[in-house]
Amino acid sequence: MVIRPSAVPGSEAEAALVTPAFVGREGDLTRLSGALAGPPAVVLIEGEAGIGKTRLVQELLTVQTSSLGGQVLVSTCPPYRDSLTLGPIVDGIRQRHRGTVPTATNPLLGALRPLFPEWHTVLPPAPDPLVDATAARHRLFSALAEVLEALGTRVLVVEDAHWADEATLGFLLFLTSRARQGLSLVVTYRPEEVPAGSLLLRLGARHRPDVTHLRLNLAPLDAADTATLVSSMLDGDPVSADLLSHLHELTAGIPLVLEESVRLLRQRGDLQRRDGRWVRRTLEDLSAPPTVRDLVLERTGRLDPDVRQVLTAVAVLAGPAEEGLVAAAAGLPRARVGPALARAERAGLLENDPRGRVRFHHALIGRAIYEAAPTPELTGMHLRAARALQGTHPEPVAQLARHFRAAGSPDWVGYAERATDVAITSGDHRGAVALIDDALGDPDLPATTRARLARRLLVAGTRTQGAGEVIQRAVDALTDALATATSSPAERAEVRNPLGRLLLQLGRFDEAHDHLAAAAPHLVHDPAEAARVMTYLGYPLPGRHPAAEHRSWLDRAARISAEVTSPVARLDLTADRAAALLTLGDPTGWEVAAELPDTAEAVDEASTLARALANLGYCATLWGRYPDAQRRLDRAATLADSVGHTRLRAQVAAMQLHLDWLTGRWDGLPERAEQLGDVDEDNRRDRLEAVLVTALLEAATGTRARAVHRLRELTEAQPPINIADLPPTAAAALSDLLLADDRVEDALTATAEPMETIQRKGTWVWATDVARARVEALITSGDLHQATDLVDQFATGIAGRGAPAPQAALLTCRALLARAGDSPTRAAESFARAAAAWDALPRPVDALLAREQQAACLAADGRREQAIELLTGVRDGFTSLGAGSFARRAGARLRELGGDASARWRGGRRGYGNALSPRETEVVHLVVAGRTNREIARALSRSPNTVATQLSSAMRKLQVSSRTELAVRAVAAGLVDDS
Repeated sequence: MVIRPSAVPGSEAEAALVTPAFVGREGDLTRLSGALAGPPAVVLIEGEAGIGKTRLVQELLTVQTSSLGGQVLVSTCPPYRDSLTLGPIVDGIRQRHRGTVPTATNPLLGALRPLFPEWHTVLPPAPDPLVDATAARHRLFSALAEVLEALGTRVLVVEDAHWADEATLGFLLFLTSRARQGLSLVVTYRPEEVPAGSLLLRLGARHRPDVTHLRLNLAPLDAADTATLVSSMLDGDPVSADLLSHLHELTAGIPLVLEESVRLLRQRGDLQRRDGRWVRRTLEDLSAPPTVRDLVLERTGRLDPDVRQVLTAVAVLAGPAEEGLVAAAAGLPRARVGPALARAERAGLLENDPRGRVRFHHALIGRAIYEAAPTPELTGMHLRAARALQGTHPEPVAQLARHFRAAGSPDWVGYAERATDVAITSGDHRGAVALIDDALGDPDLPATTRARLARRLLVAGTRTQGAGEVIQRAVDALTDALATATSSPAERAEVRNPLGRLLLQLGRFDEAHDHLAAAAPHLVHDPAEAARVMTYLGYPLPGRHPAAEHRSWLDRAARISAEVTSPVARLDLTADRAAALLTLGDPTGWEVAAELPDTAEAVDEASTLARALANLGYCATLWGRYPDAQRRLDRAATLADSVGHTRLRAQVAAMQLHLDWLTGRWDGLPERAEQLGDVDEDNRRDRLEAVLVTALLEAATGTRARAVHRLRELTEAQPPINIADLPPTAAAALSDLLLADDRVEDALTATAEPMETIQRKGTWVWATDVARARVEALITSGDLHQATDLVDQFATGIAGRGAPAPQAALLTCRALLARAGDSPTRAAESFARAAAAWDALPRPVDALLAREQQAACLAADGRREQAIELLTGVRDGFTSLGAGSFARRAGARLRELGGDASARWRGGRRGYGNALSPRETEVVHLVVAGRTNREIARALSRSPNTVATQLSSAMRKLQVSSRTELAVRAVAAGLVDDS
């Protein structure tokens, strides 16, 4: 028996260790290659640390080098949340396209100047700052996507996405929403490290029919693959059954842990060749570490002090670093650092990235080293790293904030503020909130600094799920600063302003109003901010203040806005004042709205105008000016698309959804509502609008229990920040369902709070649905006096407003009173007038409901034949609309009167079975013509979501799975021509 010498540290035998073979992932590689063969594709590769996600991607790039060429961009996310916003994408572009500059003809690319200062000679000028940070983020995303396209990127690989900043994840979602032909995404991540609410979860939740979706969940290696991997590292010789069993049990088949285990065993001299097979020399005595951390620490403990020092420095730097920066952080001469890095690289702990910077072979190595290092040593290294990074161009502000903070230096706050600005601009709101929370926790911060940070929190916190605790801590910090401050009124106003606005987010409206009202007079040195605060005070916030006081603040805002010089700020203030006036029910808001331009060329002005049009479209819907609402929302959608503002586009889609419900355009409405309802809580308004429409549809079609559940959730949602967020429509619909079940007291409870707020504020334009529902509940309860008083208040409140929807609701309320007064003749006439008013809007459901009650009054008046005729039309109208529950109720009443209860279609919306509806046929015709969904939406004045729903329905009816098949089938069947 010949026993070869075992490997000892530094020996040639140790150097014989090679990178392990690619094992156990052949099937995954085939599926991955297939998905990318027909772009666009979205591929998610998930698995625990060390499972082989990166290796799979490397193999893909190796086998597809000839087909992909230089069209792959690889980005790796660093293992810290406070990494530079969008850093993985930006760094990936720099690494892959060094010296390549895109043709910068689009002015939108000026937004990239902060990210690519080296392109300053070719990029257009930076656009004006946007008031809305979300709009700025989408502008930046659009510009970055254009760069990827200009550089010919076909595959974007993002590794370790569980460590990605929010802006990077938002950018990936942005790319998937565009579904640009030819660009595929490959994203690797650890599912166990993805935080709750992360945008990463949404990448796999949305499946577009025109995008190939693949999710690979990498599993540990089985015993056979484990044997192959270990053998490939040991000259190809086999391993003993005992060694294999022990390694597989120890590592659970995780490739990285296997690799590190084998390396450790070789370094310790614990492996021997015996009878042509590798065995453990002392298997029983091995105290094997169960995790990579223990393996790494045991390995580093065997290295010399200089190597350990530079490894700790690399861990402190937390990312690829130049040798000079490593030397500065380690506090060692360059002459010693180079050789130490070489020894660490030979030990398999470090490697070089494509730019020659050093990095760990795996991020877990750096984490293990950092967590094991003494605190004083880390503090010194962080301080030295920060000083070395100061003055570099551009300064890595996030890294400087992290290093100075870890070093205990107060300089970190200033860099944290700058890093927060970058994060907010790019949409990394969660990262910004974390930075602000850290800074506000410093008890030595001056009040003015706290106020500056809190103002940033106003932008980031409202868009970050779970930021309520941070906002509360910020409120406490500002309250303490205000209580102890001996500053001037102007300085105190700078604290009161963000304090009041943060209190709004917590639903503490009266406190918020008091702080804002105290701050506003002392902000005149900043006219734009003063006018903005006064406009906030002009919105009918829940609380004790009447509408007249809100209107007074809006008048003051108008006067001070005249001093604002920025065109974007003036546009923003005008739009907000118009919306506030209309929310109050003041018709002069339409005159202010007329001051807005019809169009805007600059990106920032177009984004602001889009938001203004969306809000005015919402107000027009509230007032019952539905054609006006449709025009404004259509224009808002077009502008939002033009600037790439996808979040605003979703908000507009939610508003259009509700408008389509009201006006009876129900084709594809359930599907659109479901799509919009599947959003994160940060997009609260979009989601609630979609849930409301879903509940209304369920009530109309017969799934009453689900409708009641959804409506209860809506009415019990978190406190609104103004009356525009109150759920009066949800409360009214819930009251109707409860009243139908004879739960009168519950119905009254459902409408009590929103009705009381409207009465206190005098904002009667919001009473369209809830006043009618409450009057009906009051009458049913026998309280005719209170019902009459409410109707009188309603009439006074909307007099002279020119609001068609509240006026139609008032006619319905008066008809209900007439019916309660035992005057069926007068009640029938009143319901007829109400129905005509609803028809004029149009609101077909409400018109049919009024006629249904008119028919009941006719029957009570002895005019049975007229009642049957009218009720037959009502039943058929509900049937055509798709309101099955209402149609069945009308049919039951017809049977009671002796009429024909079978439904007939009499025009309007109808079911088409497996035949294409006219609207579906229009979409198919444009598909045959080669139009994209977005082009079809513009041509037909529909939302892209509506077009997608109608296209999906047409494909289902014609039993095809692609647009090409659809076009061929439609032409062959003569459904459309191909001319």
